Amino acid sequence: MVLEHQDEHDSQWAAIGSIAGKFGCTPETLRLWVRQHERDHGLRVGLTTAEQDRIKQLERENRELRQANEILRKASAYFAQAELDRPSKR
Repeated sequence: MVLEHQDEHDSQWAAIGSIAGKFGCTPETLRLWVRQHERDHGLRVGLTTAEQDRIKQLERENRELRQANEILRKASAYFAQAELDRPSKR
């Protein structure tokens, strides 16, 4: 909507300021939405929404894998120590 009415204003910021209230948000919030729309449609350089979502998913998976590795490392150390503490059969 902002992009469609941009020509009716002196600048994109003026269009955003004029329209933001109709959406019930601040001009800055609407500006951020417009910028993201531009990135999503190849009109501006930066990460698209899909790319941002994928990065979040990979970060979540990475965090879970680090936690799993830490649990496995501790379990391995525990069982190794238990084996050392076990009386040997000679």
